[in-house]
Amino acid sequence: MNANANVDRRAKLLELPPVLRAGFRPFFFLGPLWAIVVVCLWIEALSGNITLPTALDPLAWHRHEMLFGFLGAVIAGFLMTAIPNWTGRLPIAGRRLAALTLMWIAARAAILFSGSIGGVTAMLAEAAFLFTLAGACAREVLIARNRNLPVVGVTLLLAIAAVVDHLEGLGFVGTDQIGWRSGFALILILITLIGGRIIPSFTANWLIKQGQGSLPGQASTFDHFAIGTTALGLGCWAFQAEPSLTAALLFAAAVLQAIRLARWGGWRTASEPLVLILHVSYAWLPIGLLLLGLSIVDMDVSGTAGLHALGAGAMASMVLAVMTRATLGHTGRELHAGKGTVIIYVLVTAGAMLRVAAPWLPMDYLLAIKLAGALWGGAFLLFLVLFGPKLLGPRPDGRP
Repeated sequence: MNANANVDRRAKLLELPPVLRAGFRPFFFLGPLWAIVVVCLWIEALSGNITLPTALDPLAWHRHEMLFGFLGAVIAGFLMTAIPNWTGRLPIAGRRLAALTLMWIAARAAILFSGSIGGVTAMLAEAAFLFTLAGACAREVLIARNRNLPVVGVTLLLAIAAVVDHLEGLGFVGTDQIGWRSGFALILILITLIGGRIIPSFTANWLIKQGQGSLPGQASTFDHFAIGTTALGLGCWAFQAEPSLTAALLFAAAVLQAIRLARWGGWRTASEPLVLILHVSYAWLPIGLLLLGLSIVDMDVSGTAGLHALGAGAMASMVLAVMTRATLGHTGRELHAGKGTVIIYVLVTAGAMLRVAAPWLPMDYLLAIKLAGALWGGAFLLFLVLFGPKLLGPRPDGRP
């Protein structure tokens, strides 16, 4: 009975527009598109050329939209694509997916124009999307009694962090910046959790195809200790605990994550950029943790350096690494990075490097930011050009 029902549901998927057949399709398209818009508007506002119509401070809006808007969309696309693999259930699609997509779009518009419609309305619009997403994902995992409920739990915490960020921005609660800091930390914890699964797994699969031995091992006590130390350090940073303790934990986390990355042997995948970029992306994590810790104990190290190593570096490059691979795999294409895809990886990495180094470069700071934004935004624009048709169109093999 269940098998027949699944066959019927798969057949009905073919009746849907391709963009509504799986969560990665609309959200992997809209997320990068919004990232480009946010970066362009932020640079124009920073240059004094425009005034943003949001109730939030321009910096607070930029920070919020990159975390909860852009990355929120990518997380939604990832979860709604990964959960069917975890549970064996069919993906959230059709009207349910369309409703979630429209809720995300409404939240972005409401926050941008919150100066007119009110900050509370904008907060409620975003909360509706994030809490609905967390609930929908939790339902799928709970029905299947799958072990990945903690990952969904992080999504729920992300929704709470977004609401707190709104309340702080609107002056309803203290201005300790706990909202965006917590959201930032939660996304990095997701990277440590999910990256720790997919990077050694994809690396091992590729090495096996090449006939190589000495494969990356499964997660061990060391990995759990590295994840725990990272979560504790980021938690102390988010809630602004005692500075010396926070810095010590961030330094320890940086060392542990660097060792963890080295154990996966990423240098052996240099001939396949689709795998190598996962290791390059993860390398930004220990670099960013180190810079963040240094900014606490050394006034000569800008706090923005660590934040952008983790945000523009780890988060953005990991997002592109996952989106390119998932789009190819789930639309029936060969898992291989072409020249255009390699350029995407080069652009996002170069943009992150320039943004992190901007405070120390012998050039105008604003010019460095604009150049970094152009490189970084160019990576996402090229992604839309090359992968947009794959996301919005049907699979070449005709499968749902």
